[in-house]
Amino acid sequence: MLKDKIRQLAGRYHQDVIAIRRHLHENPELSFQEVETGKFIAARLAEFGIPFQHGMAGNGLVGLIRGRNGSDRVVALRADMDALPIEEANDAPYKSKKPGVMHACGHDVHTASLLGAARILNELRGEFDGTVKLIFQPGEEVLPGGASIMIREGVLDNPRPASIIGQHVHPPLEAGKVGMRPGSYMASADELYVTVKGRGGHGALPQDCIDPILIAAHILTALQQVVSRHADPHVPSVVTFGYIASKGGATNIIPNEVRLEGTFRTMDEEWRFRAHNLMKKMAESIAEGMGGSCDFVVDVGYPVLVNDDALTQKVRAFAEEYLGPENVVELPPRMTAEDFAYFSQQMPACFYRLGTGNTAKGITSPLHTNTFDVDEDCLELSIGLMAWLAVKELNG
Repeated sequence: MLKDKIRQLAGRYHQDVIAIRRHLHENPELSFQEVETGKFIAARLAEFGIPFQHGMAGNGLVGLIRGRNGSDRVVALRADMDALPIEEANDAPYKSKKPGVMHACGHDVHTASLLGAARILNELRGEFDGTVKLIFQPGEEVLPGGASIMIREGVLDNPRPASIIGQHVHPPLEAGKVGMRPGSYMASADELYVTVKGRGGHGALPQDCIDPILIAAHILTALQQVVSRHADPHVPSVVTFGYIASKGGATNIIPNEVRLEGTFRTMDEEWRFRAHNLMKKMAESIAEGMGGSCDFVVDVGYPVLVNDDALTQKVRAFAEEYLGPENVVELPPRMTAEDFAYFSQQMPACFYRLGTGNTAKGITSPLHTNTFDVDEDCLELSIGLMAWLAVKELNG
């Protein structure tokens, strides 16, 4: 059976994929700076005999594995490859060699997994119909996101996939399991940049000033009403400001300006843009009413990630067939964001989670932390499952 052959190859290449993951982990590169990472992927694809194009969206790659019989059905598999500006605190032998840069979001696992799955699929290409498109994407962690650029540069053309599948590591889920969720799964993410302007002066003479700190405080409080009193309670929404700074203030000095920076996230695209206007009008009117002014800028980010219902149900069934139903779980929605969402706007998409945690081994740190790591046993499952899902989507 093809499933047994995939499992055998996944076991055979498990240690090779661990070595790939460790090389990538030791040599992380920030978003849109993945020059050596791209060269490394290119060398592996060439070694496997897989044709590819290099240089899309800067350092991205796209490869093709053509099965037998010339079927025109195409499925895409996607992995991202950039790291984060974090100083790694782990003391592993494969610890990052680059100060202040770390694969703290598992993109090393994603890339290694896709390379491993590609190797399996290429060896078995005479046993399935259709074409697998391999997408190695740069720049997931920063706007505008490598996915949007690759799409603009034609990554989904010639040939165009009928569907796309991606995976992401998930520390809360034990290695050996995967998680799925049909429908809206991850939130949109927009950045908010607010400059509140007043008139500074001596802190003991507020009557001669227009205090932008006080105005900013009112704006911060009022903007929470956008969620609590304007959003449908059934639509998840979050407004968070994580940065506030005055320009020239001190204990006894009222500054001229205050800068606020935050994020707005939701699961509904129509409400998303209505909320932008509500927040802008609310902030500007509060500032004007208190004698100041406000510049409110929304940097529109990643859209809502929607897993196609029919495709995700199929992928879940395929995963249960490969792993057993007890190892495939239903996921709750997440207010984090992913630029895979751009792919989900183009075609039926499924973005699932790979369990990477191991409580017994102490591997429990969340994503985007300086102690994040994975149980590398997950890689054997990961490469086999990705290959299986591609084959089943093409021929199932």
